[in-house]
This record gives sequence, C-alpha cells and structure tokens, in this order.
Amino acid sequence: MKNRIKITNSRRGPGPATIDIEGMIGVPEEWQFDEPAARVSTYNKFQKAVSQIAKIRNAEVIVNIRSTGGDVNDALLIYDALESLDAHITTRCWGYVASSATIIAQAASPGGRQISANALYLIHNSTANCEGTTDELRQGSELLEKTDRRIAAIYAEKSGRPLEGFKELMGENGGFGKWLSAAEALEAGLADCIYEFTAVPQNVVVTSDPMSWEQSREIEKLNHKISVLESENAQLRARPTEVKIDEDPSPNAESRRSTNQQAYDADVAGFIR
Repeated sequence: MKNRIKITNSRRGPGPATIDIEGMIGVPEEWQFDEPAARVSTYNKFQKAVSQIAKIRNAEVIVNIRSTGGDVNDALLIYDALESLDAHITTRCWGYVASSATIIAQAASPGGRQISANALYLIHNSTANCEGTTDELRQGSELLEKTDRRIAAIYAEKSGRPLEGFKELMGENGGFGKWLSAAEALEAGLADCIYEFTAVPQNVVVTSDPMSWEQSREIEKLNHKISVLESENAQLRARPTEVKIDEDPSPNAESRRSTNQQAYDADVAGFIR
C-alpha cells in the first residue's frame, strides 16, 4: 500500500474534485529520521498536499479513503483543510479504514459520511512512544488523554451523539478498540450511510480476515521498508544519458568513430606500410 494523497480536478469546474487518500497518513514519528531521501511520504510532500486541499474551489469534493491510519496530528491537519473548504464534502471509506483515517472521514458535510458495505472500520485510543522521567511520562499521559478526548469530540460533533459513548468504544480491548463492520459503524454513528460502490478502486487488497491493530501496524512498517527498497532500486537503475556514436551530431566523420576503432585503424595503417 503506497503512501499518497492524489487530488484530481482541483480547479473550479462542472464536476467534483476528487481526493484519494491511501496508505499511511503523514509520516509516523518513529520514521521521521529514517533515510529522509528514500521516504515516499516526506513532510514537505505532505505539507504541499495539505495546502493544495485548502486551495480547492470546486462546489463538490469527494474524498476516497483507504488507510489503516498514521499520525494523528497530520490527520487533523487534513481534517481542518477539508473543513475550511466552501464546498459540499463527501467522504467514502472502503477497505480497511482505521485510526487517524477515521478522523478525516468525519470531515464530510452533514449526511456525507459514506462507507462501503464491505469496509472495516476501527477507532481506538491514541498511542505514542514515550520515555523519560516520571514528570515527562505524566505529561505524555496527559497529552494522550487530551488527544483521545479531542478525537472523541469530533465523532460526537459529527454524529450528534454523546462524547462518552465514543470514549467507551475507543477504550475497548485495552484501548485498542475493535474492528466494526459497515453496519456497526453506521449504528455507532460513525457513518451516515452504506455506499454501494459501482466500481472497485484500483490496488484494493482483498482479504477475508480482519486485522488486529498490531497486525496493521506491522503491515505499515513493511510497506515503508518496501518503499525504501523501491527507491533504492530506482536509484541503482538510474544511468547518465548516453549518446551513441551514430547519434553524434558532429559533421566530422572522424569524431563519429569510437576511440577503439580509430586505434585499430591506426594499427592497420602501420602494418600496411
């Protein structure tokens, strides 16, 4: 699964603008300093995508989401960018939609949160890597609690349901939440309607067993490694531009012959003498 935000038809026109969000949301904190040149989803690239979203002027925007999550802060940036638009926004969730990706799904206009009948949806408490003194750990815990409350508030605002219900749902299974079917997401107030897709988007990975949160994180890490390897392979395949002897535009016929050929001809001339 690649990390990308693709924007189509972003200029004002008769049709809707489309935003496809796939793979990792932003750049995970633990990867911020891993081989910056090889990363697919660099911060500058992400920042550019968010600024492009904010510049969309179409009357209608459709956001297709297939992602198992990523960085909460980056998801909130996308959410705010969509919220700032003067447009009717429809979010469509398909495949696995989890974690911070569900925050983006809430940026739809009233009644516009759609989910595929075969999608799986996961909300859970936020997580972070933290180490340090007791004061630092306490501050980290307080930040996570505030983050959880902010996310739950978004769910509550968009659904019109009590915040505490979403905090309870996020806190299931020790804070890892649980995968919901489309019908369960609709019942929980996380979606407005089940959408019957007429065509399956490209690059959909079909599987019969829902993943645990830990499994989805492992897949994200593997996808990152694959992206790094693909970048390295591309660098190895890259070669300087070459001009063949026959393509040399010089009018001098002598210069169009290779150095080896010229040396060979010189040796032959010496033998003849």
